[in-house]
Amino acid sequence: MGDNVKKALVDNLNGLLADTFALYLKTKNFHWHVKGPQFRDLHLLFDEQAAEIFALTDLVAERVRKNGADTLTSVGAIAAKAKIKDQDKTGLDAPAMIRELIADNETYLADLRATKEAAGAAGDNATDGIIDDWTDQCEQRIWFLKQTVA
Repeated sequence: MGDNVKKALVDNLNGLLADTFALYLKTKNFHWHVKGPQFRDLHLLFDEQAAEIFALTDLVAERVRKNGADTLTSVGAIAAKAKIKDQDKTGLDAPAMIRELIADNETYLADLRATKEAAGAAGDNATDGIIDDWTDQCEQRIWFLKQTVA
C-alpha cells in the first residue's frame, strides 16, 4: 500500500471526524431549540440522535490513530475540515430543522461511503467493516427524520 493511499484514508477519516462533531453539535442545538406541537417527540429524537453521533467521535478518531496519523486537535481544525455547515439561528421551525438534519445526515452518509472506499483501497479491513455499522445508524437517522415529515 502506498503512502498516498494511506494519506487519502486518513484525510477521509479526519473529514468524517469533523463532520461527526458538526452533525453532533447541530443535532444538539436543534434539541435545545425545537418548539411547537411536536416538541416532546422531536426534543427526545434529537437528543437520542445526538448521543449516537457523539459516540462515534472517539471511534472515528481512534481509526485515525490506529492508522498511525494525528486526529483533528481543535474547534478550528474541525471547522476547516467540516462539510456540514453551522446553523446559528435559534428560531427555525421544527420542519426546517428536520429538513436540515436530513440533508446533513445525507452528507454524512456520503462521507461514510467515501471513507469506506478509501479504507478498501488502503486495505484497512477494520475501518472498512466498522463503517457498515455507522452507515446503518446514519440510514436509520435519515429514515426516522423523514418519517416525522411524511
